[in-house]
This record gives sequence, structure tokens and C-alpha cells, in this order.
Amino acid sequence: MSSRDSAAGLAASATALVASVVGMVRAKLVALVTAPKRFAVMVQRAIYDVRTGKRSTWDVAKSVLMTLFGLAMVLVLLFPLFWITTASLAEGSRLFNTSGIFPDPSTYNLGAYRWVIFESDFFFVDGDWGYPQLVLGGGDGLVSFRWAGTETGPGAVFNSLYIVSVTLAAGFGMIVPAAYAFSRRQFVGRKRILYGYVLFTQIGAGLSIATLVALYSLFSTYGLTNNLFVLGLFYAAGAIPFNTWLLKTYMDNIPVSYEEAAMVDGASFLDTIREVILPLTKPGLAVVLIFVWLAGWNEFIIAQTLLRPENYPLSVELYNIATEGRFSTPWTRFAAFANLFALPVAIVYFAAQRSVEDGLSFGGMEG
Repeated sequence: MSSRDSAAGLAASATALVASVVGMVRAKLVALVTAPKRFAVMVQRAIYDVRTGKRSTWDVAKSVLMTLFGLAMVLVLLFPLFWITTASLAEGSRLFNTSGIFPDPSTYNLGAYRWVIFESDFFFVDGDWGYPQLVLGGGDGLVSFRWAGTETGPGAVFNSLYIVSVTLAAGFGMIVPAAYAFSRRQFVGRKRILYGYVLFTQIGAGLSIATLVALYSLFSTYGLTNNLFVLGLFYAAGAIPFNTWLLKTYMDNIPVSYEEAAMVDGASFLDTIREVILPLTKPGLAVVLIFVWLAGWNEFIIAQTLLRPENYPLSVELYNIATEGRFSTPWTRFAAFANLFALPVAIVYFAAQRSVEDGLSFGGMEG
């Protein structure tokens, strides 16, 4: 495949992702705008059913109570998002006032977001960064290279994206083949290894924290500290057991007859994987994508321990903002940083929402 074809494929994938997100947001907005009308229709239908005797008053009352309870739960779940958004728009100390729990809307501004984007370490970070520089006509009259310094380098968002990219590539490179092997193949020690995977899903994260000192000593001995690539591999290793078991459970629901039919038609083993297994496991892959992404995006303790400040990801920078004030915390800036930190996860989820919902249901397939 040529570089032009690869670029076209990446552009098509990016366009499809943007279209999916825009379509999802549009559908949510349409549903929100039309909600009052649909609610009014439901009320009219309930009144008509009571008057005609199709439904009892108690049945309608139960429906109303359950609807109100559901709305109350939605408001409770959405309140933290609403609060942190309003907090990010508040003006300094006016976030906390005696007039109520909400900031004064007249003080809303984008100053905190401006600080995050242009003044914080979100996009660029100060440090001793090196890059190759061409030197012409040196002391010996020859052309040579040297390392020149620069004051700024890639910031926390690029560090996080790099870590997540390594985590996804290494994780999926192991998860998909392992899940298929556990689901379709019989080999010596299969059950013991699978039980070990399940056991590690329960203690893996806690074990890495409990052995943090030993982990740092091991990485330091072999010169692997402050290495984003190695950290991404470590996150992938931690995400492999649970997600392999999860994807294996989904593959178990795919009838073997689908693969047999493809092979009868002349498909090779790799063609069967690519044309049959992967398309049918798309919902399960979407769930695994979210979990592996979060494994590399949200982790904080190990990243803070193994990395130096110029390589900190967003999770560590968010903590630094919360603790940078000696006597007070800049909550407005913290809220703006937190919103931007959560934005990529929200985009990925909205883009794969339908597949994620199907994957979490793990419904059976009709053959």
C-alpha cells in the first residue's frame, strides 16, 4: 500500500469519526428539543386511557412516579458535570459566594480555558529539549551536526496521546489473538492460564501499586524511567488480562459454523479472522477499546513515580494544578483543565456508543 493510499485511509477514518460524533450529538440535541412535545403526547395518552378505562389510575400513577424517579436520578448524575462546567466559567473567587451554590452567570468567561491552552503545560512545556541542527563551515570547514537546545517541547496532551497510542497498539496486538485462542483452540494449560488471567484481573492494579517501590527500583536499574514508550507497554500489560477475558467471552457467542462456512468457500485462516471474526466482534472490540484507552489515559500514580515533569501526562498535570497553591487551589483552572482532560474520552465514547452498548449486552447471536 502506498503512502498516498495510507493517507487517504487515515483521512477517511477521521472523516467517519467526525461524522459519527456529529451525528450522535445531533441526535441527542433533537431528542432534547423534542422531549417536551413527546412528554405532552404521553400525558394526553395517559389521560385518554384512564378516561376510557384502558388503564387504571394506579397504573398511571406508578408510571408517573417511576418517570419522576428516573428524571431525579438523571439530574443527580448530571449535576457534577454541570457544576464543574459552571466552575470552569466562573471568575476567580466568585466561584464560592454566599448567594447560593452556583456562580453568578454574569461573571462567566473563558479565562480559565485560555490559561489552560496558552499558559499551562497542556500543549507545551518548558524544558531542555534537544533537536539536531546543521552546522555549515565549522572550524575544519566541514558540514556537521550538533544538538541545539530549545525552551519548549510537547506538552501533557501529546504525552498522554503517545502513551495511549502505545497502550492501544501493544494491548490489541495481544488481546485479539489471545482472546481468539482461548475461545477457539484447545491447548495444554488452557484452563490454568485462563484462571490466572481472571485472578490477575482482580489483583493486578492493586499489585502494581503495592509493589511501587520495587517497580521503580526495577525500572531505574535498567534505565527505563522517564520513558513514555515503556510506560505505555506497562499499561498495556496491565490491561491485557481483563480485556482478553472480556473479548473471549464475546467471541464464545459467535457460532463456529460461520468460520467453517468461510473456509469451505476457500477463505484462508487469516481471511476468516479478518472477514468473519473481527466484523462480528466489533461491539466487543469497541468495549475493549474504551477500557484499554482508559488504562493509558487515566492512570496517575505510576506515571508520577516513573516520569520527570517534562514528560508528565494530563492526569499528573491535573493533580499538580490541584496542589500548586500553598494555601488555596485554583478551582476555576482545575475545572477547565479537567473538562479538557475528559473531552477525548467523551469523543471516543460517543463515536463508539452504539457498539459499546451492544458489546456490554453480550447478547446471543442467531445462527
